[in-house]
Amino acid sequence: MSRAFIGMIAGMALAFAGYFGGFTAFVLVAVLGAAGYGAGAWLDDGGRPQQLRELLDRGRR
Repeated sequence: MSRAFIGMIAGMALAFAGYFGGFTAFVLVAVLGAAGYGAGAWLDDGGRPQQLRELLDRGRR
């Protein structure tokens, strides 16, 4: 899939959330979409799930 198509799908999801759920749903969809994009980009660049676990464990100390 091209990035333009993925962007279009994300925009449509935000539009539906804003229309049917109001501003709070719009913000929630935007934040979760950004988190998913970040995690996917990190994994595409060679990140391993074990690295994420180590990072989260270090943050709790």
